[in-house]
Order: sequence, then C-alpha cells, then structure tokens
Amino acid sequence: MTASPKATLSSHKIEGLIYFLAFIACIPIANWMIGHLGTVCVPNGPCLLPVLPWGPDGQPLMAPSGVAMIGLALVLRDLVQRRLGRTVALLAIVAGTALSGAIAPPALVMASMAAFLFSELADFAVYTPLQARGLVLAVLASSVVGLIADSFLFLWLAFGSLDFLAGQILGKLWMVLLALPAVHWIRKRELATNISE
Repeated sequence: MTASPKATLSSHKIEGLIYFLAFIACIPIANWMIGHLGTVCVPNGPCLLPVLPWGPDGQPLMAPSGVAMIGLALVLRDLVQRRLGRTVALLAIVAGTALSGAIAPPALVMASMAAFLFSELADFAVYTPLQARGLVLAVLASSVVGLIADSFLFLWLAFGSLDFLAGQILGKLWMVLLALPAVHWIRKRELATNISE
C-alpha cells in the first residue's frame, strides 16, 4: 500500500522541518563542543579530538571537536533541500550564516560567517545538479566540496595559516561518511514508497 500524495507531501514537510532544525542546531553545538568537549582542551584555545590515530611525530592527528558538527551540517543542508526545495535551502544557509556570526567569538565572526556561507553555497552548487543522479553520490560530492571550502576559508581568514587543514578536513569527512548510511536508507525508503523527486 503506497502513501497518498497528500500524506507524502505532509511527511516530506515534517521531515524537512526536522532536517532544517537539526541543521541550525549544528551551529551552536559546534561552538559549544569547541570549548567544552574533547580529549585535550588547550588553555584559551579549542578542545581537540583525534581524527586519525597517526599523525605528525607519531601523535594522533587532531582537530577542533566542532568539526564533526560542521560535517553533519553539510549533509543536513542537502536533506533540507531535498525535502523543502532550493529556496528553503538558501534561506537555511542565510539563517545559518547569521547564527554563525551571532555566536562566534568576536575575533572570529567574519571568518566564521564567510566560511559558513561560502562552504554551504559551494555544497548547494554541487548538490543541486547531482541529486538527480543519485542522492548518496550528490551528498558525498557536495559535502566534500563544502568541507574543503569551509576548512580552507576559515583557517585562512581566522588565523592566516593552513597548519590544521588536514585535521579539519578529515574530522568533517568522518561525520559525512558516518551519515551516508542514513542517507542511503532515506533513498531506499523513497524508492520503496515511490516518493522520489
């Protein structure tokens, strides 16, 4: 038994709203994690998590803990677009950029806003044409482009250095990869209920 078009539309909107709220929530959670959650917290600096067991000098490769939430935000933005459309996805980017600027430490406001805006728009630009070819491929490709853009831009604007680039990219990539089975499940559910776009 397939769902009626009206019920499907309603469930799409509810799912989209959940994805939208989760996307927005990633921003304050990432900022909180950076100052409070990690295996090592640098005095007057970020809390760090290992993103790879080996790195420079035989030590684990570390990244600020908030990178996990930024990786997840890229995936969630794609799902917002899938359920609520391009206009709402662009509004989510604008809202996320404003929130990012509102909660970032004063010294990092411009870097935080610019990196968030540019990376999410890059994600949007890659995801939009690819989504018809496959949801998982589109989410993976767009998220990789977005996380690289976010990492480069934030580090360069905030610190004038790319010293922590590898950890930033890898930390975000892990979260994207962890989210892909859920994205695959969403696509399988769409096909099973014949509600694909």
